[in-house]
Order: sequence, then C-alpha cells, then structure tokens
Amino acid sequence: MRGVVTGEGDARLMAVVGLAQSMAAAHIPREAVRSAAEAARRALGGSFAAVSVWERELGRLRVLVNSGELAAGEEEFPEHEFYPVHEFPEITEFLHEEWARGGEPHAWVEVAAGPDGDGWGPVPGRDTGTGTGTDTAGGLRGALRGVSPGRVAALRRRGRGSCVVAPIVLHGRAWGELYVARRAGEPVFGRADADFATVLAAVTAAGIAQTERLEEARRLAFTDPLTGLGNRRAVDIRLDEALEEHRRDGVVVSLVMCDLNGLKQVNDTLGHAVGDRLLERFGSVLSLCGAMLPGALAARLGGDEFCLVEVGPSADEVVRVADELCRRAAELELGEGVACGVASTGDPIGPVHTARRLFRLADAAQYRAKAARSAKPVVAGREGGPQDPVVRLADSAASDRAARGPERRRFRGRL
Repeated sequence: MRGVVTGEGDARLMAVVGLAQSMAAAHIPREAVRSAAEAARRALGGSFAAVSVWERELGRLRVLVNSGELAAGEEEFPEHEFYPVHEFPEITEFLHEEWARGGEPHAWVEVAAGPDGDGWGPVPGRDTGTGTGTDTAGGLRGALRGVSPGRVAALRRRGRGSCVVAPIVLHGRAWGELYVARRAGEPVFGRADADFATVLAAVTAAGIAQTERLEEARRLAFTDPLTGLGNRRAVDIRLDEALEEHRRDGVVVSLVMCDLNGLKQVNDTLGHAVGDRLLERFGSVLSLCGAMLPGALAARLGGDEFCLVEVGPSADEVVRVADELCRRAAELELGEGVACGVASTGDPIGPVHTARRLFRLADAAQYRAKAARSAKPVVAGREGGPQDPVVRLADSAASDRAARGPERRRFRGRL
C-alpha cells in the first residue's frame, strides 16, 4: 500500500473513503448530513455545499444543511429554507425521463452564465445518447434539458459560478439532492466532476440509510412500543443526567409516579385489547399533562405504572400538573382513575444523591395514595419534612427490603 496519495483518481478514492468514515462516525441525522455536505464540498473543490430533502407531499426541496462560504441569509442549519420543486423542474423531469426508464440516477452541472450570457444545464453527468451532444470548453457533452431559472438566478445572486447537483437515492426512491457550488470566476464543473458527484451522492445515501437505522434502533430502545412514551431505560438516563444538574447547579428535579387503577378488572372482564386501549388512552393524558411543563419526560415503566420526570419547574408547579393528571384520569371512560405520588428535590425530603432514592420516595407516595384511594396526588415531605410518613416509609424500605407491614412495601427490585 502506498504511503502517499498520487493522482486525481487516488485523491478522489480517499475522498470517498473519508466521506463514508465521517458519516459512519455521525451519531444523529444532523451530524450525518453536515458530514456529507462538508466532505463533498472538499472532494469537489467547491466553496459551498448543501444537502436537501425532497418533501413530496409538500412539493418542495427543504435544505437540511449548508456548508462552506455562506451567502447573506444562508444558515448552516436553516429552519425555513425550502424551494418549490416546480422552480426546479429538472429534479422530477430528469429522474422520471432517465431513471424511471431504466437508467441510473446521475448528476448534472449548471452554470451561471455561458458564452451567450445564459445558463447552461442541467447537463447530464454521463453521455446517455439521448441528446444531440456538443462539446463545451468545460468538457461537458450531452443534451441541454432546459435551464432552471431559479437555480441559475441563485448562483448569480450568491456570487457562485457553477454547481453540480446529484440526486440522493434511498430505498429505491429519490430522497433529495447533494449540491456543490464554486465561486464565480473559478473553473466550472465538468463531466468528470458530475460523475464523481454521483458517487458521492451514493455514499451519502448509504450513510443516511445507516443513520436512519440507528435512529430507529435508538427510538425502539428508549420507547414503550404500546404507548409511544419513553420506557424505563429512558427514565433512568434522564434522571441520572438531571440529578447531575441538581448536584452541580441546584436545579429542581421531580418525579411523578402513577399507578393506573382498575386495569386488571378491565383485562379480566373486557379483554386485554380493551386494557391496551386504556393504557394508550392514559398514556395520551400523561403526555398532554407533561406538555404543561417544559422538557418533561412522560414514560411507561411497565404494566400499569407510568411516570413523569421534570427538571427545572418548582415542586408546586409539578404538584399542580399531577393534580390535573389525577382529575383527567378520573374522567376516562375505562378504569378507576390513577394513584399518583410525587417526590421533588424542591420539597423537604432530605438529600437526593441518586435516582434510586427519588424513585423510592415517589413510589412510597404513590403507594400511600393507592392505599387511601386518594383522588389527589400524595407528595413526599409535605407532612412533617424528614418525619413525613412517606419519607419514613421510603427510607425504612431502603434499610430493610424484606420488611412487611400495613405501611411497608418492597419496591419491586428498585432498591
């Protein structure tokens, strides 16, 4: 293996490898598309690059990322930059005319101004034999397929002289485009550049597909499949992060534990399908109430147990939301409401160094609410601080897991 890269072919091969590696190292879609745009820009010697997605249902190209020299009004990750597809007919016409007839998707070049002052392009990246074919100073040969006025105008307006556009094809469908531009006055892109852009777009598509699979795996790993809420793993991670913030900055961390009453009776009398509908319906109520607090995580821990994790809001705010949750749960057409317990570092519950202790406190409060058939949440620490019955119950359970009694409970493996 040679120790140095020699020749344009080797340099481009290394660029493809670098693009694949950078996308493989990306952990989220935003990082993946940024890596693709930046690597393609460098590989093609461009001053600017972008990756856009084709939103078919809205008939538009939406820009996901801009890389390189940004013109006025351009942002790296724009929130509202999109272009109606009818302004760029080559996107659909080229794909439909060439690819749909059995050809391969490939890139084309557009130039801000040709010898006659008009734009050239899009010019196909390969000679398909479908046009008359002419050679230009840039080495481009192929049929002229109708200039995109919007694209050419954008090139001129932003001081760019030429661009190469490559379709990104994912799962057998056009997903979007890879766009790389050069400054006005620099050599325009040629046919070899368009061919190379086609390769880069294919590698980009593979990287996006991998990122999507990873995102789906993460979603499944942290999501309850029935309700679509977070699961126990998501709660554990969020609480660990939140308590680190609490230790460092004194941020209030609260946990609302919910036990859905009457689920067993619904399952036994009406069937598990109806019971699942009750779980889903309560999950929606929990999510709605959680949305009343910024950044709350709504989750199903398993069976009939749910929770809310809140970071930042005061304990009183959390209790108000928990009270609303109890009220809404009591109005569901199925079940018998919910038993709700709250534990918050904003209340006098003693030091909370671990998620385990916050769980014990919220679970003990929920247990007392269930035993008393309370229509309102029970809040740890609000009946005497450290001598509060909930705090004593939670701490006694921590010191004696096997303890039994009218107010004691083994907290199902959480200790």
